[in-house]
Parts: sequence; C-alpha cells; structure tokens
Amino acid sequence: MSGSEEFDVPKGSVAAGRRVRLPANAERPITVYVNGVAQSEGEDYRIEGADIVFSRPIVKEGRLGAIRWLSMLIGVVGSYRKHETVDVEYRSAGQVRLASDVEILD
Repeated sequence: MSGSEEFDVPKGSVAAGRRVRLPANAERPITVYVNGVAQSEGEDYRIEGADIVFSRPIVKEGRLGAIRWLSMLIGVVGSYRKHETVDVEYRSAGQVRLASDVEILD
C-alpha cells in the first residue's frame, strides 16, 4: 500500500501516525511487529535514517467519553476498539533486544 492510498480508521479509534524511532544503537537484523505480527520490510515499512516509516497509519484507541469510561469501570461494557502496538526486535552490542510498545511519532 502506498502512502497515497486511503486507509479506513475504525470508529472510536484514531490514526496515531506512521513513524516510530529506532532504538539508540540498533543494528540489523531488525524485526518489526504490529500487535505481535511480524511486518515485511519494503511492503509494510521502510527504514529511513533513525526512523521506521509504515506504509499505513498505526491505529490507537481514541479518547473515551465519561459515560463509556464509567461503564467499563463498573463492568457493563468492554473496550473493543482497535489499539495497535509496535515492537522492535534488534541487535545492540551483539545481543538481541526488544523495544516494546514504542512511541508513535506522527
């Protein structure tokens, strides 16, 4: 999917951005996961300098209204909105490391 194609964001969620920062001193091989599923470099993302740039937005759960928050608190409803996390597995100083739930930049 190219950056110009449309991407539908599910109701109740927001497109948080397409870019995350590589961990300091990250070396290849680098494996990127979205919700625990390995992504393909070139198809799902590309590495630009110190950033990982995705071909589509990463989707996070939107703000909860007061009534929905209260309903969840007392156990009436759950939250079923899309909320993606990005993890990056990389090498640094000869060891395999994992950066979990990295911050989405834009």
